[in-house]
Amino acid sequence: MFALLREDIACVFERDPAARTTWEVLTCYPGLHALTLHRGAHWLWGQRLRWMARFLSHLTRWLTGIEIHPGATIGRRVFIDHGMGVVIGETAVINDDCTLYHGVTLGGTSWTKGKRHPTLESGVVIGAGAKVLGPIIVGKGAKIGSNAVVVRDVPPGAVAVGIPARIVDTGHDKAREEKAEKMGFSAYAMSRNEDDPLSLAIHGLLDHAVETDRRIECLLKSIEKAGVSVADDMATADKFDPNYLSKIVD
Repeated sequence: MFALLREDIACVFERDPAARTTWEVLTCYPGLHALTLHRGAHWLWGQRLRWMARFLSHLTRWLTGIEIHPGATIGRRVFIDHGMGVVIGETAVINDDCTLYHGVTLGGTSWTKGKRHPTLESGVVIGAGAKVLGPIIVGKGAKIGSNAVVVRDVPPGAVAVGIPARIVDTGHDKAREEKAEKMGFSAYAMSRNEDDPLSLAIHGLLDHAVETDRRIECLLKSIEKAGVSVADDMATADKFDPNYLSKIVD
């Protein structure tokens, strides 16, 4: 029990830069409280002390704002950040090292008994307000964007955003964000809403910059293949000279 608690505290420090001391984490993190109490409720559920398990779960919700059914299976080093409004259903399975933010729902889509809630494989991250519904599988290391509604399986390592959720091109987004950082800001918080003209304009500019860099790199490689030492010339060239490329070609 204490080993699990130590792991839970350590994962808070790893994933929340606001955490300062162990005492603060122990006393002020409702996600830690909810998971610790859930282990007791889950044990009672396994002993078929169902009313006691449900009552402890009810008290946990009242204390933390996090509702976890005692039948849910939760692994090690799971981190619920902030936690208010999180709902985890009876047959949900959360494997090791997952992270859930506030307002997340792991819910069902039918009234039939049996497996009706999601399974999260290890390392999954689910953003604030996201809804993952039905007996689906979210693959290892996948990420679910804030406010997404996921009703289908998500492949391992994929990123799903939107309503209904769709898989995005992570390679393209990574290139865009790397370019944004070089330009002095991060596009991490920019909306991917296709109807937002400001978001479309900024993403368009970033995509154009990425493509321009790719073409220049291809051009420089072609020049070097022609026997021109581009690296030496660029070290001494005026980077603001618009005729630089024509000069080295001549």
